[in-house]
Amino acid sequence: MTLPRRDFVAAGMAAIPALRGLTPQLTVAPSADRMAWWREARFGMFLHWGLYSILAGKWQDDERWAEWIRHNAKIPIQEYDRLRERWNPTEFDPDAWAAMVQRAGMQYAVLTTKHHDGFCLWPSAQTDFDVASTPSHRDICRDLATALRKRKIRVGWYHSIMDWHHPDYLPRRDWEVATRPVGDAKFSRYIDYLHAQVDELLTGYGPIDILWFDGQWESTWTHELGVALEQRIRARAPQIVINDRINGKGTPPGGRLGDFGTPEQEIPATGTPERDWESCITMNDNWGYKAQDTKWKSPKRLVEILVETASKGGNLLLNVGPKGDGSFPVESAERLEAIGEWMAVHHGAIRGSWASRFAGPVPFRSTTQARRCNLFFSEWPTGPVPLPGLRTAPVAAQLLGAGSGRARVVAGAKGLELHLPPEAPTSLVACVVLHFSGEWQVITPRG
Repeated sequence: MTLPRRDFVAAGMAAIPALRGLTPQLTVAPSADRMAWWREARFGMFLHWGLYSILAGKWQDDERWAEWIRHNAKIPIQEYDRLRERWNPTEFDPDAWAAMVQRAGMQYAVLTTKHHDGFCLWPSAQTDFDVASTPSHRDICRDLATALRKRKIRVGWYHSIMDWHHPDYLPRRDWEVATRPVGDAKFSRYIDYLHAQVDELLTGYGPIDILWFDGQWESTWTHELGVALEQRIRARAPQIVINDRINGKGTPPGGRLGDFGTPEQEIPATGTPERDWESCITMNDNWGYKAQDTKWKSPKRLVEILVETASKGGNLLLNVGPKGDGSFPVESAERLEAIGEWMAVHHGAIRGSWASRFAGPVPFRSTTQARRCNLFFSEWPTGPVPLPGLRTAPVAAQLLGAGSGRARVVAGAKGLELHLPPEAPTSLVACVVLHFSGEWQVITPRG
């Protein structure tokens, strides 16, 4: 059983050439070149939005779910498909979304073009399970990409390898095998579908900066399939940044794919110095919108997460789950504004920074730059702050944000130490910048 081809073809997609089986003869951009802007950015927005947002986490009397609601609540496919009749996000304002990304100090945004439920936020020529079959008809991908680029924000697409809707995707959900038997499903046809949709997303919306895959963990998706998909993408877009979840089962030693790792809902204890990485983290407990999820992290805690991530050399992809009508939850918007106020003052200590040079327990987080060291304090110290191992005396110490007094570095009995005024700057997380005349050095103290 194959899906009928759509009569509707999005503008600019009709001329996509067949690339199946192509062995690209091209020079792929060196990783350092294509990753330069991404390493500079340090902060982006994740956007989980789809049909599941309409349900807001509730199916019948069950309020436990969010973006996985079709699977977890065991919703029959025919019933879930009818959500298309309710997709009419009249409050979706791509310019307002882009403005919030910009005000929060983020440099890129990643939208779920298709989550595991298979619904597509663009009019795909490969399926009718998309926005073209809804009352809205609006091409979400086109409108958001346009709005982001107006503000010089990089554009990223999340795309699920797993697809609970496509008749050829395998394995079928165990709870629906009886009512939706495998029949003549053929996974290779699904691979053709996946490739064709990735082609659409790369050719119909201008240059895309990030492809962020997910749902790769099932046994049908193999390392070899990941290699073929990555080659196809690189042939289309040599400069694109790809996450590591493009990889699949059976990866040989040294066979990693993609440009960066993706720890989820956590920050690695020491980062991952062997490769670039990005922590994706929610503001509350769920990715998609769930009305009953009130476990919101405070603005202070979210800034602490950003600082911790940067201090370990990683990026933070902070999630927003818009409502079904296209509006941001009030709690998300409030937190983005608070983070934006902090970033307006402190962005120079986050963007373009590297991991901390300090080792061992210290009462601060820090980020590294060529001629400055940025020290972050969640709690304001009450006495001198030791700077263990710092071998270069700074020429100045600067408090960021509003506050009184001044900071200075002096030589103490055990080395350089930072002296601060009694009153902390009025900031979610305080920051002191140490300025140096040239290269500076920290030597790890011996135990």
